[in-house]
Amino acid sequence: MDTLVSTQWLENHLGDADLVVLDCSVHTEQTETGFQNHSGRASFDSEHIPMAGFADLTKELCDTDSDIEFALPEPEAFCAEMGALGVGDQSRVVLYDNSMSAWAARVWWMLRWVGFDQAAILDGGLKLWKAEGRALSSEPAKHPNRKLTCNSRPDVIADRKEVMAAIDNPAISLIDTLPEASYRGEMSIYGRPGHIPTAINICGINMLDETGRYLPREQLEAMYPADRNSRQITYCGGGILASLNAFVMTRLGFTDVAVYTASLQEWARDPANPMSTDG
Repeated sequence: MDTLVSTQWLENHLGDADLVVLDCSVHTEQTETGFQNHSGRASFDSEHIPMAGFADLTKELCDTDSDIEFALPEPEAFCAEMGALGVGDQSRVVLYDNSMSAWAARVWWMLRWVGFDQAAILDGGLKLWKAEGRALSSEPAKHPNRKLTCNSRPDVIADRKEVMAAIDNPAISLIDTLPEASYRGEMSIYGRPGHIPTAINICGINMLDETGRYLPREQLEAMYPADRNSRQITYCGGGILASLNAFVMTRLGFTDVAVYTASLQEWARDPANPMSTDG
């Protein structure tokens, strides 16, 4: 199974015994003070792709005791939650969401983090599935609890200390995946305007076309001129859009990609962490 599958592929394989489909949707609303994220479970309960379960990034799949939104849980806890959703060592998993595939990409990256590589993202997500008139259901999937072995890859996650060191290390590339206006400091969502010094801007939204599908490979290749074997760290506000970029980069053959999952919600609130509006 490829890491990116079409709606037709998924429809053809929905009955496969080893296939687990997970809706990863989170609803985001803009308020006067920023953005607020809410679980997509209510929408899932109303309608979802047949045979899908719900992977809740706002609850079971994050550390709810952390003051960082969407903070990573312990790897073993994440594996246990995925096992409860029916994901085992021999499973294949297809992930989707109701937005830009960034939430699905975050779960894909977390599965990569614990050493599970049989996961794919649904190209176009729920939006395209519905636009094509494909079947929907309000019945959740019923999978037995399975064992997902944790073979953690800590190198695919970056922390504040590594990012700080990367600022003065030309061998490591920092990639800001937020919109250009945020990168330049023209809008501020996370307390202080701008970006982490030396970071370049490759916005995750630009990875997709108007239907929500990923752009052709040659167009994506042109966005990433860096050495495919050098260390790359992506970040955004909370490590969600950054996971979309990391997913694309992995498909393009980058061999050493990490996501700074705490991203600007951690970085920008500490005045000891530098910010820049240059570039």
